[in-house]
Amino acid sequence: MPAPNSSGPGRPPRSPSPPKPGPTTGIRRWLIPLVLMAIVAGFMISSLAGDDRPADEVSFTELTEKVGAGQIASVEINRDSGEIRAAFEPDTGRSDIVAQGPRDGELADTTLALLQDNEVEIEYSSSSTNVLLSALITILPFALIIGLVVWVSRRANRQMGAVTSIGRSKAKLYSTERPRTVFADVAGYEAVKEEVTEVVDFLTKPERFREIGAKIPKGILLVGPPGTGKTLIARAVAGEAGVPFMSVTGSDFVEMFVGVGAARVRDLFESARKQAPAIIFIDEIDSIGRRRGTGLGGGHDEREQTLNQILAEMDGFETTEGVVIIAATNRPDTLDPALLRPGRFDRQVVVPLPSLEERFQILTVHVKGKRIDDSVDLGVVSRGTPGMSGAELANLVNEAALRAARRDAHEITSADFEAARDRVLMGLERRSLVLSGHEQELVAFHEAGHAVMAYLLPNADPVHKVTILPTGMALGVTMQLPEGERHLYQQPYLEDSLAVRLGGRAAEELFFGTTSTGANNDLVGATELARKMVREWGMSDRLGPIAFGSQGAIFLGEDLMQTREYSDDTARVIDEEVERILREQDARTHKLLGVHRSGVEAVALALLQHESIDGAEVRRLVDEAAAVAGGASVQLAKDSLPETVPAMTNVTDGSGTSGGAGTF
Repeated sequence: MPAPNSSGPGRPPRSPSPPKPGPTTGIRRWLIPLVLMAIVAGFMISSLAGDDRPADEVSFTELTEKVGAGQIASVEINRDSGEIRAAFEPDTGRSDIVAQGPRDGELADTTLALLQDNEVEIEYSSSSTNVLLSALITILPFALIIGLVVWVSRRANRQMGAVTSIGRSKAKLYSTERPRTVFADVAGYEAVKEEVTEVVDFLTKPERFREIGAKIPKGILLVGPPGTGKTLIARAVAGEAGVPFMSVTGSDFVEMFVGVGAARVRDLFESARKQAPAIIFIDEIDSIGRRRGTGLGGGHDEREQTLNQILAEMDGFETTEGVVIIAATNRPDTLDPALLRPGRFDRQVVVPLPSLEERFQILTVHVKGKRIDDSVDLGVVSRGTPGMSGAELANLVNEAALRAARRDAHEITSADFEAARDRVLMGLERRSLVLSGHEQELVAFHEAGHAVMAYLLPNADPVHKVTILPTGMALGVTMQLPEGERHLYQQPYLEDSLAVRLGGRAAEELFFGTTSTGANNDLVGATELARKMVREWGMSDRLGPIAFGSQGAIFLGEDLMQTREYSDDTARVIDEEVERILREQDARTHKLLGVHRSGVEAVALALLQHESIDGAEVRRLVDEAAAVAGGASVQLAKDSLPETVPAMTNVTDGSGTSGGAGTF
């Protein structure tokens, strides 16, 4: 691979980037106007400033009297204004006086004779005219008019320039020095990095592929849930390849003007061809690549024109031009089929949620630069965070650091990671919400029903923590953490999950003889899971191995355009089977909780006393209650069953709000 600063063989040299404006740009802009204003002010001050010697104003008669008394030594007569300034004899020590004489500048003969008889020195003066100031006053209005015309013209040119440049691409161009992200900064995802490494090899060593006749894919589509690092991987490709990297989001193409998106697509590909070899990265391509002709009220003409231009551009250049397109989306089901055909985005790279080992590597990257206590075991933290994406793991580490900072600690401990995980999974505790005594008892027995069922059932995920503190939108939470990874869900596991969800409602009926609204979220999740078992997964004996499809996204308009793919009789059977499954699990839950009534009561009393207990305490309380009742230990009975590998974090709340159990 060539050095980052080298242009490589056959690669046109890059022009240096324009210097950034420094902090003195604003000062230079105002320097000339400030100097001109200072010059004008100086002229005006010098012209307006007169004789600043102190003088008393007297009448003309009084002045003549003082002249006749021999007190005046000299006078200064202004021919224009007629003002007479008289100076006393030096021995008097008096200041000058001023009198107003005739404006024509000529004094009467008697007055002139009086001055001459008393040997008064006579001087004549006139009001001098400032030529520069007069010229400035004459030119200034014209200068202001010309300046206003120039300013309006420049504003108009800028606006016209903005209009004419509206079709230019908004892609950000990164040079070889930016971004500095490389594959070593991306933890895990070795298979994904191996796929995109071919792009780097093709752009840096294209002759190796040409010799054997291989062609690099024109487009690579990164598909995965939000937060899995698709954009980070694309930045790493740019950092590794050492070629121009043009980054743009799908929303940058669409504007209110028709045809702007297509023009920007043309400009983007034209710029990429000029700088080839290069990489184009389109983030969130689903915003412009959605299936055409769908949606409520028809399609979006501007977006479809933009998509048509992308299809034409991708099909219009050869791979030898050295331009590779990388796109990212978390909604591949919404993309147009023409965009995914071979020759365009002919390679899809799945970026899944990280596995256990990958979560450990991601946590190792995110804890760099942070003070971590020696007691923290990242392996334990990674095992307790199944289903979390890379972004969620980064948030987990940051939440732990914030908690350590709030308690003025110098290092992040295991307790900080535990508290951060509970906050991410369950939400923030609402200590300001105070429940009445009866409501606390109701929530305690509700959560005890969830916890005991999770412990009794052999295929359920182990209980991690139970709390009756209002957390997030829930009044109480029972959190289950799996013991490992799972990618397939068997029917016994799903049935046990239904029973756990119904455990809170069953406990309310068992101890209070009635139910509450707190079971709303549990019922919604259980009904959704049971309906998927019947409609999609073929777990109904009456319907057999048939999948009737799921509800599509409403914005695609498919459900409004297509007829239902099964009859009314089949719909009635589906509803009956969903009801049967839920009633069977509800009866099973009532039976188990009735047998372990003392265990439910022990867990509920512990919750009322301590507000939060962990899974080990739940197991101890249930086993002790079973032993007192004369039965065998529940744990011994479970140990005799075949081992299962659960894989999903389940959070069951009793708030009647969304966000309870996990999604299957």
